[in-house]
Amino acid sequence: MINTRQEAIELLQNDTCHTLALLEQARVLREQYFGRTVVLHILSNAKAGRCSEDCGFCSQSARFDTGIETYPVISSDDLFEQARVANEARAEKFCIVTATRGPTSALCDSLCPTVTRIKEAFPLLKICTSLGLLTEITAARLREAGVDRYNHNLESSRNFFPQIVSTHSWEERQDTVRIAKNHGMEACCGGIVGLGETREDIIDLFFSLRELNVDSIPINLFNPRPGTPYGDVKPLDPMAALRILAIARLINPSKDIRAAGGREAILGALQPLALFAVNSIFTNGYLTTPGQNLTDDEQMIADMGYEIVREGESENINHRDTETRTGASGRFKI
Repeated sequence: MINTRQEAIELLQNDTCHTLALLEQARVLREQYFGRTVVLHILSNAKAGRCSEDCGFCSQSARFDTGIETYPVISSDDLFEQARVANEARAEKFCIVTATRGPTSALCDSLCPTVTRIKEAFPLLKICTSLGLLTEITAARLREAGVDRYNHNLESSRNFFPQIVSTHSWEERQDTVRIAKNHGMEACCGGIVGLGETREDIIDLFFSLRELNVDSIPINLFNPRPGTPYGDVKPLDPMAALRILAIARLINPSKDIRAAGGREAILGALQPLALFAVNSIFTNGYLTTPGQNLTDDEQMIADMGYEIVREGESENINHRDTETRTGASGRFKI
């Protein structure tokens, strides 16, 4: 486990370090907490595009001409059918996402009954929603409907965030995470790397997530979207991306860490190695970009000697007491 920002920055700055050795350190921690298991998450883009916010990396902002398909909130039956497919795929989480600043009363009226219907039909399928900035009222409504987890990413460090978003603040995002936790929902909160931020920004993001004590950390590897202000950014080097994933594990050893958007585009043939650091992945695509399909992900996981599980179906996850899991403190020598 990495205990200080400086220690993490030194590891990330050391471009000559052996990436596989760093991944091995991450793998040891990952398997202490999660064994050789992988959890699947499946996304539903329940409302696409026309978002009022100006997140510079996002193709769903109404402020950018990106040519994506846009549509209003999908019907309850369509959302239920998508949940059924996710359940049959043995996904742990079905993630409902809308391109919105925050869940309005009308959006809650539309989604909450469907969430309850899904939960009753598929009791092993957990529901995560990603609807934007929360209020106490909307958080209470979502939790009452049966939402298990709320996603709202910090995206980047407090310092770098104003360069990528101006229509809301980093602090508002942080507040949303706290509101979700206060209303009994798990907090899914991560970010996006590869926008041109410094190594210090990346480490600050991971330590902010640690300080918030979030439950799940999705890490998006930026896959530039044409038509956005960041559409011409040079993509991350795959080995650098693997080091970032490994360091995320070393800073947050016990947390669900997920390889999220950009996994296939950035890591390419190296993406199986991400499983040494992460214990969960999105499968069957993202919001506006395709991803690797379920069959290929299942094969990749099996080829790496890992097993897909979801809570309630397996007891293979190797949870140990906190002292055992974190007892080997001190610097990792790479």
